[in-house]
Amino acid sequence: MSASGLQYLLVTPAKNEEAFIELTIRSVVDQTVRPVRWLVVSDGSTDSTNEIVSRAAQQYDWIELFKMPERTTRDFGGKAHCFNTGYARIAHLPHQVIASLDADITFERDYFEFLLDKLANDPSLGIVGTPFSENGRTYDYRFSSTDHVSGACQVFRRECFASIGGYVPARGGGIDVIAVLTARLRGWHTRTFTEKISHHHRPMGSANHRRKLITSFRFGQKSYRLGYHPVWQLFRTFYQMTRKPYVIGACADTLGYFWAMLCRVERPISIELVQFQQRDQMKRLSAFFKKFAICKAAATQNGSFRARV
Repeated sequence: MSASGLQYLLVTPAKNEEAFIELTIRSVVDQTVRPVRWLVVSDGSTDSTNEIVSRAAQQYDWIELFKMPERTTRDFGGKAHCFNTGYARIAHLPHQVIASLDADITFERDYFEFLLDKLANDPSLGIVGTPFSENGRTYDYRFSSTDHVSGACQVFRRECFASIGGYVPARGGGIDVIAVLTARLRGWHTRTFTEKISHHHRPMGSANHRRKLITSFRFGQKSYRLGYHPVWQLFRTFYQMTRKPYVIGACADTLGYFWAMLCRVERPISIELVQFQQRDQMKRLSAFFKKFAICKAAATQNGSFRARV
């Protein structure tokens, strides 16, 4: 139990994670505040993931392995199903907080204590987390909102998780986005705290150039399914041009979005949630341009002052 008095349960869906799960286990074991129970839900793993977790469970009685039947496909709907099933298995244990943790993440010793304290100090917070770094790079929060909490590690107040009905098994991904949007729609505050970061060890997408373009195209499709506003998507394109694979990747992302729009791809979220998402994005764009205009005016004024001097 933390100094705040909050206890938490931890659930990790894992499928063939032998490359990095030992690093994640080490990070959790080293925490200044450990979970009441950490349930690793093996989603039909066929590598040595189960053996690695079993060894840890023999050493620490608060770690448990639960095996799901093997699936022939790998999608984010399966991740949601694994988490919801795992949480239901341990929900009877004492806790005020439930956390979802990917199996390829590492972090500092006081990581969970830090997030528990944030929840304890603000009863309006329903979901908290931190940014994650990948290949030494962390997302630039000048171009994103700290209202969103990454799915790499989402920490829920128990009442918040109950109010959103758990994770929605969206096969195309975005279960973390849906959880955050639904929580905010229900009146909860959500927050990414940039004072700390976690480290994501499995690169998102392959090193293969063609595979990266396919990933970008699918990400654009996901953006449509999650209700992104078309104007927001276009401005995202300009930002994506600053990241590899630069212009071609940004174009693939946007093409995926508008292809999904033209095909009227089914969305896994309600119209109410789509409207909430789009209103929020337009507010953020408006705030960004207002800030940009103020900064430009200030720069112009300073330039005029220097010219007079």
